[in-house]
Amino acid sequence: MKIPRSVVVLLTFCATLSFAQPRRKIIINEDCSGPGGSNMQTVAMLVQSPQAEVLGITVVSGDAWRDEEVVHTLRLLEIMGRADIPVVPGAAFPLVRTRVESQAWQQRYGKVAYAGAWDERWWHEPYVVPPLAEGQPKTKPADEDAAHFIIRMVHKYPNEVTIYEGGPMTNLALAISLDPKVPELAQELVFMGGGISPQTDNPEFANNPRHEFNFWFDPEAAAIVLRAPWKKIICTPTDVSVKTKLTAEMIKQIEAAGTPLARYIAKFAMLTPGADIMWDEITAAAWLDPSIITKAETRYMTVDLDHGAAYGNTLTWSAKDPLKPATQLVEIQFDLDPAKFYGMFKDLMTGPTPH
Repeated sequence: MKIPRSVVVLLTFCATLSFAQPRRKIIINEDCSGPGGSNMQTVAMLVQSPQAEVLGITVVSGDAWRDEEVVHTLRLLEIMGRADIPVVPGAAFPLVRTRVESQAWQQRYGKVAYAGAWDERWWHEPYVVPPLAEGQPKTKPADEDAAHFIIRMVHKYPNEVTIYEGGPMTNLALAISLDPKVPELAQELVFMGGGISPQTDNPEFANNPRHEFNFWFDPEAAAIVLRAPWKKIICTPTDVSVKTKLTAEMIKQIEAAGTPLARYIAKFAMLTPGADIMWDEITAAAWLDPSIITKAETRYMTVDLDHGAAYGNTLTWSAKDPLKPATQLVEIQFDLDPAKFYGMFKDLMTGPTPH
């Protein structure tokens, strides 16, 4: 008996599915300033990847205020056709640091080149949401806070969830403080943050290479997270971020795809300060394909909590340090394969959105 071709196709498809790799679960914790820019492009990369199952996006103040970031995220997901992914509001403020304190610190020790939500160039009150250039979202955020969402997900999927951290670590610090088992239940932590010795003329690092915004905005949160017993921690510092550049030619190639996401990237990619540097995208790309990173070192890492000139700076020690400081070993990325990285970014930004 001859089997109909349609049945053969269906059986082949089912067999293929049975051998397909399961999608890797990830929570995106990000300071989702927008529209466009590194934060939103990183969210888009992970949502676009057929390898990733994005459980939710937990939003924290950093580059902008939380409430403004939440609506930018909701709108991006609508544009991508993925409004089903939960957007979960997190911390509106750092654990300890305040804008007034940071201004006094800058008067004493020198003005930083970039202050995120506190920056005088675009300052507004924390709960004000300016009109969105990309249009107002129709969807609403989740009726849950970020810390409890993170706790719930790692308990629901023990040893399966990667925590991606692209902003200040306030949400994670709160989750760990509420439930110290979070790091043990998660599969790993991957984050963009810290700086060792970036080779750049960028004014943000010219006088203080160990200064990095995510750590500086909430140093206490970073210290809590970095001393927690994660199974694995991977860090993308400024050292590798500054080796990237989003060019007009890349944006033009993405725009040619004509998808809603491609048009969004083309219109908004270069609006934010430092948008030509792909700060956070490397963290996502290296999680999807570790071969993008060509050089890495393992060191102990934490943050300077002395409220002096080095407050918020990155501290590291050799993995062989006999003192074993009260922090964890971190795999720190130092170099990358630019062609492979840019190729992945363009493919994800121009491809179909998985559901």
